[in-house]
Amino acid sequence: MSSTLRTLMAGNQITSFIFISSVLVQTHSADKDYFAVMPQTVTALTGSCVQIPCTFDISDFEDKLNKAESIYGIWLKTTSRIGDKDSFIAFNSSENIIRGFSDIQMTGNLRERNCTTVFYNIMKNHSGLYYFRLEMEPVFRVTFNPSTDVTKKTVRINVRDSPHPPELKPSDLTVMEETTVNLSCSAEAPCPKQPPTISWSNIPESAHITTQLQEKPDKTQSVVSKLTFKVSYKDHRRNITCTATYPRNTPDASTVETIVMLRVLFPPKETHIIITPSVGTNVTLTCKSSASPSNDLNYIWYKHGEETPIAWGAKINLTQTQTGSYLCIVQNKYGKQSSEEVQLTGQDGPSMHMISACVGGLLTLFAIGVCTSLIRTKHLNKPSENGKDPSGWFNNTDVDYVNIARVMNNERIISDDETLIVFYEETDISKQQNYCPTQTLFKHDEYTEIHYTQLC
Repeated sequence: MSSTLRTLMAGNQITSFIFISSVLVQTHSADKDYFAVMPQTVTALTGSCVQIPCTFDISDFEDKLNKAESIYGIWLKTTSRIGDKDSFIAFNSSENIIRGFSDIQMTGNLRERNCTTVFYNIMKNHSGLYYFRLEMEPVFRVTFNPSTDVTKKTVRINVRDSPHPPELKPSDLTVMEETTVNLSCSAEAPCPKQPPTISWSNIPESAHITTQLQEKPDKTQSVVSKLTFKVSYKDHRRNITCTATYPRNTPDASTVETIVMLRVLFPPKETHIIITPSVGTNVTLTCKSSASPSNDLNYIWYKHGEETPIAWGAKINLTQTQTGSYLCIVQNKYGKQSSEEVQLTGQDGPSMHMISACVGGLLTLFAIGVCTSLIRTKHLNKPSENGKDPSGWFNNTDVDYVNIARVMNNERIISDDETLIVFYEETDISKQQNYCPTQTLFKHDEYTEIHYTQLC
């Protein structure tokens, strides 16, 4: 073999090596020339829709687009290989093929590198991994596979029957009085065409509310409502509720809520003294006040005219002989407040004069009642011997009961011009009792008996 031939063969080998190496490098680097950006996870609500925000980029995209006869997107479920037996084409925009869903719409413009897609009427069996595939016929085809790079992760749809509760920030709300509070409540909006509504409850009347739909860094959306108000000490331990209501294609909407308790720090307020009777002639003075925190309050008691404190603590016991004006001062780390003075006169309990007056009044009322009853009853005397002309009578319309000082025998009533006549036998007056008639009938030209069967 001549040297010239050996030189040509060597050159061909070098040329072949360079070409093959170039192909391998291009294949290896092809993965770096395209990528898609989408959230790793989206949470969908059954009976609603879910939007998958999606963008992509390809090297020399404009050049490939000019050469392509068509461009369309495909969504695969479960696996990224379109030819695998487990692969499932849920959507193909080229022929508007939809499988397993009532509707799927690609709202993004592929020519603008936007592959955002909305899946409607989500059901529980729609949970799983979804892969986006781009086909630019006949120039370029690629499925955006998952990789270690976060920007190339595919999306997983998690379907729930109930939404997550809204997020309240800050979750720990402890503030000083008279400061301005800003509360933020956010609720996921997986279906921007049917976003949740946010409402607040148990908020101060002066609160100001603003609500808007916002886009998060991963391009998913949420409804954010902001509450602003100035805190009063009366707002201490107020439970503020944020409620999110999700519309859905079911009979009932889904409602979830989150509650945060407002804790207000303030010095003592509404300080006052309560006087209560104690054992014997003693009285107890109790100092009351509203403050936060309330577990480290200091109480100091003063008597009018004395410069030094007379006692410490929430309560003091005094005798009624310790007359004078008293006040208390309550203090915590945020301030102090003094009560108004109370006067202890030694006559806080009911006096004997008052008791006597009350008893006398009751006896007077009782005597008036007795006299009224006696006026309504006329005294009966013994009748004449013929038994037909009794000396005592009373009108039937005035009779409630008869107070007779004798035991009656053979009594009866004869109606004569509406006059009640009573016949009786006289007995020992020491046996006088009060009897009540159980029956009284008055009919013209008739009579009936009155039976005194029970004591009044």
